Amino acid sequence: MQPIRLVKGFMTVGGWTFASRILGFARDILIARTLGAGPVAEAFLVAFTLPNMFRRFFGEGAFNMAFIPMFSKRLEAGEDAAGFAREAMAGLATVLIVLTVVALAAMPWLVLALAGGFAVDERFALAVGYGRIAFPYILFISLAALLSGVLNATGRFAAAAAAPVLLNVIFISALVGAGALGWPVGDTLAWAVPVAGIAQLALVWQAAARAGFRLVPSRPRLSPEMRRLAVIAGPAMLAGGVVQVNLIIGRQVASFFDGAVAWLSYADRLYQLPLGVVGIAIGVVLLPDLSRRLKAGDAAGGQASFSRAAEFGMALTVPAAVALVVIAWPLTSVLFERGAFGPADTAATALAVAVYGAGLPAFVLQKVLQPLYFAREDTRSPFRYAVVAMVVNAVVAVGLAPALGFIAAALGTTAAGWAMVWLLWRGSRGMGAAGRADARFRARLPRIVAASALMGAVLWGVALALAPMLVAPGLRYLALALLVVAGMAAYFGAGVALGAFRPAEFRAALSRQR
Repeated sequence: MQPIRLVKGFMTVGGWTFASRILGFARDILIARTLGAGPVAEAFLVAFTLPNMFRRFFGEGAFNMAFIPMFSKRLEAGEDAAGFAREAMAGLATVLIVLTVVALAAMPWLVLALAGGFAVDERFALAVGYGRIAFPYILFISLAALLSGVLNATGRFAAAAAAPVLLNVIFISALVGAGALGWPVGDTLAWAVPVAGIAQLALVWQAAARAGFRLVPSRPRLSPEMRRLAVIAGPAMLAGGVVQVNLIIGRQVASFFDGAVAWLSYADRLYQLPLGVVGIAIGVVLLPDLSRRLKAGDAAGGQASFSRAAEFGMALTVPAAVALVVIAWPLTSVLFERGAFGPADTAATALAVAVYGAGLPAFVLQKVLQPLYFAREDTRSPFRYAVVAMVVNAVVAVGLAPALGFIAAALGTTAAGWAMVWLLWRGSRGMGAAGRADARFRARLPRIVAASALMGAVLWGVALALAPMLVAPGLRYLALALLVVAGMAAYFGAGVALGAFRPAEFRAALSRQR
């Protein structure tokens, strides 16, 4: 995959992810309007977090980080890639069924592990009930992620990237239906979770079948290939476990402050928009490409792919981070403040948005750096680095919570993100040319930062000028749109003037067919 085609892949995945994130905004706006930051909202958010935590192990997280390079190399070598995928699917399904049964029985303890502050009030019983309904989602979404990995390794990105759109369409339909039919909103949302998982699995299974990979359930067996997969996936799953400990630390800190679980979840939605569009796109496209290049011994091509991924990520992420910090309050107020979500909720959520925004480049750089290790089937190094990042998170989140309150959880996440990036970068220096950024990226990065800083100054001034409109009921959406357009124009103009990027490169990426 040439650099232009690589960027085309980023844009395909990023475009669908952007659509999913926009629908996710609509979903969370409806939840915030209906439930605010109350007990039902917090209970559902914790319940939905549980299958998503384990998804990081078995979905597009640790398991796929081991599976995709092995599958890609077999595909490149003309070996039986389809047979390997069928064996992996059978083994994964077996583990997931056992996990689901155990989790349903242990749900009260899982809820306490994630949100101990719920134990003394009504949120606990609600979260346990919602969790038992929602948890089977892990089975469907993890199998869907494996099939997505098969599609991505063959250069087919659209169906896998479009699948998350179904989740938000089903959630929005459930919210609208609950309001129209008088159903309990929390219960309706909980039942929508496994339904969405089934829909996503059906979509990618059909796409994989059309691509020639009709994977059907079979009896699992511990073949040499599956043993090798388990050996590689083991450290990656441990690293994923460390990441989940970070999440647990944040949720535990937040659960002892009324409303904080919801505030952090709504803030997470805002920074996940650019992270999803850019970071997930890079991770999905870059890993199979690097794996194929390493198999072919193409070090120069690997360096070009890595550098363009880093350049693409920073060109879109640094300005997004600046915007999240500078205009956190207008974004939160306009998007969420209505109904049960009041001004106090806006202030708390906006603070979290700004803190998460400061870590956004780190979260994306992790997506760029980690494939350097996974493509080499090195999952041990990221695990060691993740342990260090976990300690950083725990020290910051728990240590500062008595003084700073719930925001310490967000500060811990951001600090851990930057610690992880530094460790990944330091460890990649011994990988040769494929692990080093090229001269073009090194020259453009300072210009991207400068253009983003200029954009931040423009956003600050425009936000002050539009302040009356941003609080006017009939004008605030227009004011936010003007603010966003002003920021985009300022960044694009400054970026072209400073040489951070060239318009011709975007045109070439958009026009070139994969």
